[in-house]
Amino acid sequence: MKTPVPSPRVAFGLLAMTGDGVSTARQLVGIGPRLLTLVAGAEKLLARVEVLVGRIEGTQAPAELVVGDAGRVSTDAALLVDRIRALTDKLEPSITLLEPTLAKLAASTDPSEVDALVFLVDHLPVVVDSMEKHVLPMLDSLGSVAPDLHELLDISRELNEMLARIPGMGRIKRRLDAQSSETT
Repeated sequence: MKTPVPSPRVAFGLLAMTGDGVSTARQLVGIGPRLLTLVAGAEKLLARVEVLVGRIEGTQAPAELVVGDAGRVSTDAALLVDRIRALTDKLEPSITLLEPTLAKLAASTDPSEVDALVFLVDHLPVVVDSMEKHVLPMLDSLGSVAPDLHELLDISRELNEMLARIPGMGRIKRRLDAQSSETT
């Protein structure tokens, strides 16, 4: 709140107008201490304002850094939003087609089946390694085994025919057939 301070000319003019010099002199004398109080308060206020301005200036540089960082984050976010928008635009037809299948899968899948699938996926490296080391080489060798098996069968037939021509083999064969029918 401003307190008017009269100039000396105004003060003497007031003395002349009022005609009561004593009361006017008292008022003038009372202005001095009030002026000193006002000046002291203004000095304190100015000191506080200087401290506050210093603090504001001290926060200006960090605030500018934050604004710069916010600008970079905003730019990065805009780039990410553009990438996500492009990706969703690209995937939307496939997701739309898969939605009924995914809904059915979600409705029909039990948590234990998911656990079993996770277990299977965890063990796939061991299964693949075993297949590559043991099963596939054995399967490759089966191509060479087939002719050997045919040859073995042919030799077995020839042996049966030769055994059938040996005298007395018919009787041994009938006895073996009778024994096998008794045990079954």
